[in-house]
Amino acid sequence: MLPSPQWMGRPEKHPRRAIVDGILYVVRTGCAWRYLPIDFPPWQTVYSHFQRWNRRGVTDRIPTELREEVRLAHDRQPQPTAGIIDSQSVRAADTVHRDTCGYDSGKKVNGRKRFIVTDTLGLLVTVWVLAASWQDRDGTKGDQQGFVVHRRRWVVERTLAWITAHRRLARDYETRPATSEAMIRWAAIAGMLGRLTRGGPATRQQRRTLNTPD
Repeated sequence: MLPSPQWMGRPEKHPRRAIVDGILYVVRTGCAWRYLPIDFPPWQTVYSHFQRWNRRGVTDRIPTELREEVRLAHDRQPQPTAGIIDSQSVRAADTVHRDTCGYDSGKKVNGRKRFIVTDTLGLLVTVWVLAASWQDRDGTKGDQQGFVVHRRRWVVERTLAWITAHRRLARDYETRPATSEAMIRWAAIAGMLGRLTRGGPATRQQRRTLNTPD
């Protein structure tokens, strides 16, 4: 799914797998790019690939292809026929430009608002990141005619919970909203790759009780 290396010029020094692992490490742990452990390629290399793939639309295409594979594995049609939408307001770090932030008076949050659309399996379809001051009725406008309350609305809420389980997305640290959207897509990529390898969504371990002798 990644673009082929350029056939002219110096061969790439680091394997693509290591680059992807580095990006997913940043998204999952929330560390700064400069603090990427030495087990990965240099942070400058990982970050430059992250930016380049975003500019070339690679980060948009990968979730689409993975979503089709997951849906086929669940005996669904490749393309969803229904979408479930929800929003989430998150606080913004001091690295976020003030002109891209706002105040959500309902949630009492000063930061940004994430609008996501998923299919009925909870797989990401699209994402927008706007100032938290945007009202849901404005941020969710599209070409869809008509709207109904879906009984599986909990699916998209579960997806938002999965997203915020990635520390980089616990709040918004990104300078530009487009970078925030890319981070959310990479979190979705990690989740769909996990589904393909596990055969289903992740589940929490059951709490264990320790039985001590009297």
